This record gives sequence, structure tokens and C-alpha cells, in this order.
Amino acid sequence: MADRQIGDLERILLRIDGRGYRAYRDAKGRFRFAEGLLCIDHVQGDPFATPSRIRVRIDQSKAKIPRSIFDTPVSRMALEDYLARRVDDRLRKRGHSNSGTGKSGLVSIDSGGQEVIERTALSVTENWVEARLEVGLPAAGRRVLGRQAVQLLTQYLRQLALDSLVFSPEFADRARAWVACIENQESMRRQLRDRGLVCFVADASVLPRSSGVSDRPLASNSLVAFQSPPSLRVSLKLAHPVAHPYKGETEISGMGIPAGVTLIIGGGYHGKSTLLRAIERGVYPHVPNDGREYVVTDPDTVKVRAEDRRGIEKVDISPFIRDLPDGQSTVQFSTEEASGSTSQAAAIVESMESEARVLLMDEDTSVTNFMMRDARMQRLVSKSNEPITPLVDRIREISESHQVSTMLVMGGSGDYLDVADTVLMMRNYEVSDETAAARRIAAAMPNARANESPEPFPTIRPRIPDARSVYPFTNRGRVRIDVPSIDSLRFGNETIDLRCLEQLTDRSQIRAVGWAIQFAARQFMGDDVSISRLLDELEKLMNTHGVASLSPFWRAGDNAPHPGNLARPRRHEIAAALNRLRSLRVSSGST
Repeated sequence: MADRQIGDLERILLRIDGRGYRAYRDAKGRFRFAEGLLCIDHVQGDPFATPSRIRVRIDQSKAKIPRSIFDTPVSRMALEDYLARRVDDRLRKRGHSNSGTGKSGLVSIDSGGQEVIERTALSVTENWVEARLEVGLPAAGRRVLGRQAVQLLTQYLRQLALDSLVFSPEFADRARAWVACIENQESMRRQLRDRGLVCFVADASVLPRSSGVSDRPLASNSLVAFQSPPSLRVSLKLAHPVAHPYKGETEISGMGIPAGVTLIIGGGYHGKSTLLRAIERGVYPHVPNDGREYVVTDPDTVKVRAEDRRGIEKVDISPFIRDLPDGQSTVQFSTEEASGSTSQAAAIVESMESEARVLLMDEDTSVTNFMMRDARMQRLVSKSNEPITPLVDRIREISESHQVSTMLVMGGSGDYLDVADTVLMMRNYEVSDETAAARRIAAAMPNARANESPEPFPTIRPRIPDARSVYPFTNRGRVRIDVPSIDSLRFGNETIDLRCLEQLTDRSQIRAVGWAIQFAARQFMGDDVSISRLLDELEKLMNTHGVASLSPFWRAGDNAPHPGNLARPRRHEIAAALNRLRSLRVSSGST
């Protein structure tokens, strides 16, 4: 259908004024105004439903965004993130009347939190820049408020786009600084593996958050800024010189944590978990002034924890648990309600299957009998009566034979001093390198416990999912993928519990996880396609076409409609959600 003029939209809205709410469907389409285009892609069914999906596009002849500022995938993502936040800032400052029924007059954009992730909320091309909005179309009861809709759609949204997306010299400088910060973080992250590091924490970083429910930095006069121990201090090169607090330097110094087994020790409330939390979120870039923007972590780092009562489907947990009293095999272990130890064992193996390179664990969210078994307990309960091989007996083998590093917050067991490569001590949020002291103590107080590994840790066995078991349809035959909370994903008739996936950032990322699973089941699952290969194909798709390509509304080209609010997920969270789908059935492939 050819584009119409914005005046045509005004006439439609006045014509349907006072009619039933569904009359808004007459307004669907593309309407051109002097500087760009307004696209009404989806109209909500009633004033209380999910708001309508509307795009506002400004031509580059008017926006004048320099091509040099978005000429790489990273810079484009960073610029789109900045512009989405700019739109959101304008919405918050100017506001809009919510007079009417339900969501009438509400306008929002999915601008994200402290992490900078590829989103569908905004798109920049050589020809245009486009904001993807959710808009509550005005209504009184379930009647169209046509005149209010004219003001909202043809005037307010147009001015919002012009104010937010058209460059000025000051605007351009701020955007460039934002993009440079994100490019620096990604450049640093790429240097980690070549330097033999799994993580880097810059000096002067601010790690504590304002509260347990907020991810914003803590503001306090007594705040302790991070300082690296001299023995672990390294410098990484920056793509761009930075301003405060690093004073225009082209390199940045901080603590480099080497690959291998790392312990983070110290007393309670001294900052162990705060450091680990910063490291786990360091897989994503962060907004400038977050305090953790120069904390960068290997992108294939996965947080692992115990998770009572989750389902497990044919996972080989035999490296950790075998010879169960009932004779059940653990080579292809399945259960509807896992115990703490079996769930943590499965989570490690599943993370290795999704090709994690670093595992993070905190003793507070781990199971004691899975983590350790001391000499006295070994003497009292013989190995023949204990099916669990504790992690302490496998952790070095995982590092050396499988090249998967582990970082543990540990305050209750000295057994791990024998297997650690690096030991960090947290005191009042200050870190010190206690590796040498830990080795002296381990040598002076030899461990009397015996290693209980029965045989070498096997190669991870590929699992092949059955597409028929990945069913996103309701009883009425409709695809249902939505996000009732930050902790769950509704997939067909099932609700997947995501409370233990701590590296998921927000609802848009969870929504994308759901659509990724649905897309994989429809396009990639077959007789010989393993979970790892599915993840490879999904990454290839998103690298080529963006996260929007997961959406059922997406199509290639300039005429693609609003894809819905999606944020790019990592392969590890896609796999973890799939593994928690209770209907999932798999078969085993050859190793």
C-alpha cells in the first residue's frame, strides 16, 4: 500500500471520533509528513490491552546523523541505545495527558536499564532514524477520542521525534561520547582472552549499588572506589581517550583476573558478592557513569547456582553424581523436581554444553554437599555410600582439561585453597591478593581429605531437542509468548521459571529468549541438530539481521513493521530457558 499523507490520518481520526474502539483499525498504515513518516503497525483491541505499536521515522536529510558515528555494529548499537534513552528522557520531561480510559495517551519506548544491549526500540540507517513506540490510543470508555488522537499522533509524536532524533552540534558531541564509552568497553572485552584473563575491574570503579532492588550506583560520601592489588594490576588499551576519572588516558589500569580457579574470600558484608555481581554483569557494556562501565568480563561467563525443583532432561551429571541407591543412571539423568545438588550439577554441564568459558558461583546460592566434603565426613560416610563427587574434586580438571575457568565466592571451606590459582580477599570493599598467603597456609596445614573423582571428566555429550516438545501454542492453537514478570516466561501453556538466571536484564530480553526458542523449534530443530548448533544458528541469524529477526512481525527491508520490544539475549540464557521448559524432550547425539 502506498504511503498516505499525515492529513489523511487526521481526516480518518476525525471521521471515527466517537465510534467503537475497533474503528482505530482504519488508521493503520504509513503516513508521510514533511520530515519523515508515521507508521501505525498494530492497533490495540481495547483501551486496556497492550498499547498500539507505532513507529516515527525522521529522514536523514533532516536528522543529519553523521555516518561515521554508526559505521560498525558496536557503534550502531551504542548510538541506537543513546537515542532510545534520549526519546525516553523527552517523554519523561514533557509527559503526556493520560486523560481517558485505560492506557489512553500513554507513550513509551523500551530504553533499557544500566546495561547497553541491542534493542528493537530504535533503528538507525543511512536513510532514516526510527523510534519504535508503544502508544495508548485515546478513548472514553470504549469509544474513540478522535480529536485527542489527532493531537497525539500528528503533532505530539512528530515533535517528539524532531526533538529527540535531529542532531545539533551539542547533541552530536554527547552522542559521540556515549558511543566512545561503549566502544571502549567492547574493545577491552576483546583483549581479555589474548591476555589470558577472564575479567578486568578498572581502578576507580564504583561497584556497590544503591539498593537490593536498584541497579543504579550507590551515592555515598563514604564510598570505597575500587583499587587493584599491585600484583594483579594490568592495563588495557582503549579505542578512544576517556574523560573523568581517567583524564584522557589511552590505556586504563585495573585488576586483571587470570583464567583458572579464582576464590573470592573474606568476612560477611565485606563486598565479596558485590564484586561477583559486578563481574557477572560485566558480560554487557554499561552506560557511562554507571560506575561499572570499565568492568569487563569474558562474554561467555555464566552464573551457576542450585535450583531446587527444576526439571532436568537427559543431562549427563555422572561427573558429579552417580551410583544412586535406586540404581538410576545419571548419564542421561531426568527428573521433574531436582534436588539442590542435582540441579547445580546439571547447571554446570548445561553451561558447558552452551560453550561457557567461565563459571561463577557463590556459596550462598550453592549446596554445601555439592561444593565440599571434608576429611572427617569422608571418614564417617564412606565413598561407597556417597553418590556425590563434590565440585572441589572436579574444579581443576574442568579448568585444565575443558578450559573452563571458575570463580567462587567462598568463606566457609579451606579445602578450595588447594585447588585455587588466585585468591582474592575482600575487606571493607577493598581487595587484596592473598594467593601466596593461601599457599603457605595450605602447605603448613595439609588437607587430609581424599580426592573422590572416580574417573576423568567426560566430554560433554550433545543433546538433540525434539521440536514437537517445544510447543508455544495454547489450547486454542494460538502462539503465546509473553513475560508476566522479570522472573518468568510464558511459553504456550507453560510458564518457565527464570528466577535463577541472574544474568537476564529485563522483560524485553526475556521476551526475545521466548521468540528465539520458538524460532529455533520452527527453523532449526531436526534429527541431528544439537542444542549447541541451534545456538550457533541463532547467533548467526542475529548477527546478520539483528535481534528484530526473532520477531514474528519482522521482515527484511524498509517496510518492516514494529517488531515489538526485544533486547538481544546471549546464547547461554536461551539455552538455560530451553532447559527449564518442562515439556522439552531430547535424544543423545554422538560425542
